Amino acid sequence: MADPRQRVLLFSARASDGERWWFTPGGGVHPGETVREAAVRELFEETGFSATEDGLGPVVATSIGRWLAEKEGKLFLGAHSFFFLRVPGTVIDTDGQQDLERSMITGHRWWTLRELRTATERIAPSGLAGLVERLVRGDIPASPVRLARRR
Repeated sequence: MADPRQRVLLFSARASDGERWWFTPGGGVHPGETVREAAVRELFEETGFSATEDGLGPVVATSIGRWLAEKEGKLFLGAHSFFFLRVPGTVIDTDGQQDLERSMITGHRWWTLRELRTATERIAPSGLAGLVERLVRGDIPASPVRLARRR
């Protein structure tokens, strides 16, 4: 998701080693939901922004990765689909976040392309800066780009 100044919203969390890492908004697909339905729901729950399934556009990237919810003692395997959405502003509403999200997310911020390229903190997925640079130019891939999910 990009704001009018071409910045990208990322959430932060602390890894098991205490290091902060940054990641895109998103979440799980509920039973009976399509990926698009889940993306619309998660977007609203995590950020307060509304979109339609058609308004999401195509899947622009995918990644697969594991992550550990330490407090719950659960290991998750995620198959991620990324959409690119332009939003009209920067004010987000996190009131819809679930308890697990609230327990893990430590903050959020809008990142410029330059900040993404030069970040010293971990950002997931790996390769996000290059993809975002391409997307803000209007270069939407014909098929999804494969990104590495890094923590």
